[in-house]
Amino acid sequence: MNPVEAIRGDGPIVLGQPHSGIFLPDEVRAALKAPARQLLDTGWRIPELYDGLAEGATIVRANFSRYVIDANRPPDGASLYPGQNTTGLVPSSDFDGRYIWETSPDEAEIARRLEQFHRPYHDALAGELERVQSVHGFALLYDCHSIRSTTPYLFEGTLPDLNIGTNSGSSCASEIEQAVAHVCENSAFTSVLNGRFKGGWTTRHYGQPEAGIHAIQMEIAQSAYLESELPPFTISQEKSEKLRLVLAEVFDAITKALGELK
Repeated sequence: MNPVEAIRGDGPIVLGQPHSGIFLPDEVRAALKAPARQLLDTGWRIPELYDGLAEGATIVRANFSRYVIDANRPPDGASLYPGQNTTGLVPSSDFDGRYIWETSPDEAEIARRLEQFHRPYHDALAGELERVQSVHGFALLYDCHSIRSTTPYLFEGTLPDLNIGTNSGSSCASEIEQAVAHVCENSAFTSVLNGRFKGGWTTRHYGQPEAGIHAIQMEIAQSAYLESELPPFTISQEKSEKLRLVLAEVFDAITKALGELK
């Protein structure tokens, strides 16, 4: 199993998809508690949701489950949200706060997973951003995420449908941030800018607008496009068609904003 898949496009946008993978090595599957093997915290159906929306975009996709190692966490394991409940580099609990391991990985095992899974994903992502920037003079990393809309362990109440993260405005040009927020605010979906999800390590690490690389995270409530937030996580044609229209507008707005930054 190749831990990462990179599909090259000729446009300025790179889609990062770190959490849609479901591959578990046999030894990892055996070490997980039975309920965790359902992989409930996956970014379900993200590749299908975004398929064909951003014309010319490059896609970098992790094929492994976030329970193997989380490609959107810093390699040193530092918390992205100090003082708040969250999950780590190799999660010890799920999004409901339940411990997921029968046999938890030790430091040597975590180091192995960093080399075998986390590093290849980020090598591919960094390489594609560099390639895209060399062609266009700039690049836009759009990090694709989704999560259950109600997850009390992580946040109170019900999550807005569209959660835009720009690390409080530092990971991309303000013109891009405002363009995306405008589309979302004027859609039929609820939205928030830099709310509970301000952008994970990927957004914060790669987003260097002063160097020509912009990054933005979109965390989507799964209720906005799935039939149910429970297995088998079937995508809803009706919901997803409506959402895809809005996401297509988001990419049009990003493209226009990038053009104005030249």
